[in-house]
Amino acid sequence: MQEAVCPGSFDPITNGHLDVITRASRIFDSVCVAVMENRSKRGSEVFTVDERIAIIREATGHLPNVTTDRFHGLLADYMAARGSKVIVRGLRALSDFEYELQMAHLNRQLNPSVETVFIMAAARWQFVSSSMVREIASYGGDVSKIVPPASAAALQSRFPAMAQGRQKGAPGRG
Repeated sequence: MQEAVCPGSFDPITNGHLDVITRASRIFDSVCVAVMENRSKRGSEVFTVDERIAIIREATGHLPNVTTDRFHGLLADYMAARGSKVIVRGLRALSDFEYELQMAHLNRQLNPSVETVFIMAAARWQFVSSSMVREIASYGGDVSKIVPPASAAALQSRFPAMAQGRQKGAPGRG
């Protein structure tokens, strides 16, 4: 059985992430969405790791071969501990490729049994990033078309201005 691991911070999960996870779930027997616990970002994240896992579980509930987990430390070590051999990463643009290529080489150096597979984000999601979503939501903008409903609901509860803007029918700011 071939398991792939799709790691990231997912703060929050976007439709671009969901697109890559869904497509990976069609290729691999199982996909583990691994949420990174990044100590250096602790306190600057919008959602806790537990909240992100809950949002991801709701967003991927229709995908029976997708699970969630958390990890900290080196991804190469996490992969070895799981016995997984495939990392799935989504690419949006050339700038993503440069960074992801470096990470793939480093992970392979640290754990030679690991391969990284890149899945291009669908064209309609190439402009979407979690950081942009967070910023739009923080200013009350409507992100419901670029994130799964679970993320939109969580963002509305976290950013009252977003919920107010949507209730009034205000156009998105950003």
